[in-house]
Amino acid sequence: MAQDDFWKRKRLSQMTAQEWEALCDGCAKCCLVKLEDEDDGRVHYTNVACALLDAGICRCSDYENRQKRVSDCVILTPENIHRVKEWMPSTCAYRLLAEGRPLPQWHHLVCGDRDAVHHTGISVQGRCVSETGIAIDDLPDYIVGWP
Repeated sequence: MAQDDFWKRKRLSQMTAQEWEALCDGCAKCCLVKLEDEDDGRVHYTNVACALLDAGICRCSDYENRQKRVSDCVILTPENIHRVKEWMPSTCAYRLLAEGRPLPQWHHLVCGDRDAVHHTGISVQGRCVSETGIAIDDLPDYIVGWP
């Protein structure tokens, strides 16, 4: 258990930049290409990852410059999380806290193990392909139900 359970006592808008960044569990599901159904608005996840994602470690290979290199990369903030949370996975710490729900037991801030997200099968590690070389029209073929 973390010494300072800041996520339990602070609202998202009260967190420091370091605390905000610490919320990320490293699942990399936010880096998957998502498709929105035009008819019902439902969001469908694919197993196609952003070209910048290092899928082996579930980290962006150019985190500091990600929005410059990928124009539609959404940088989560306390100000926009409520607008974009439906595009975030249901297990996302930012989404959970924005919805007033607790962090799961496997979250590194709770259990102290950064790799728990991978050991429990929550992350995309070993389950995605890079968007490089995949045609936009083929993306529906990559829709998955596991996120």
